[in-house]
Amino acid sequence: MRKIAKFIYFRLMGWSLKGQFPSHLKKCVIAVVPHTSWWDFLLGLLVRKIWNEEINYIGKKSLFDSPFGWFFKWTGGAPIDRSKTNDTVKATAQVFNDREKFRLALSPEGTRKKVDKWKTGFYYIAESAKVPIVLVAFDYGKKEIKISKPFQVTGDKEADFKSYEIFFQGVEGKIVANTY
Repeated sequence: MRKIAKFIYFRLMGWSLKGQFPSHLKKCVIAVVPHTSWWDFLLGLLVRKIWNEEINYIGKKSLFDSPFGWFFKWTGGAPIDRSKTNDTVKATAQVFNDREKFRLALSPEGTRKKVDKWKTGFYYIAESAKVPIVLVAFDYGKKEIKISKPFQVTGDKEADFKSYEIFFQGVEGKIVANTY
């Protein structure tokens, strides 16, 4: 499957990878930007197979009970109770504590639509779980996926976010108008 994924990604699609996935990290938050299309999920699955790494995501608990729950579990999903009475940051940090290996990929935009600012949950999850953040850019304009070195949360959210935003400057999403 890995050879097929490489053939599709590099040869058929003509994409490249810039940077190395930090395979030595058993736990991290992976902030993927921009998220403008449902194609991003499929691209993520393809790259995960190329890296041959376990990468996870969270989803509302009900998705894992549906007839397709097996699919979400098989692709690395972890169910989270996202009700108003539950603290999603704490619930997600608990998943990090409960597992030996957990690399959480999510989109700080929180939607595929155009946003003016990111949601902060990914930052607070990393801070609460005491894990680094790895930035991953899906740049459809350059047809490349760019991976950062791991960033430790400093507690100075504004300064940290500025360095994150610098990493994503000039990156175009699949739907350019929705790019952050």
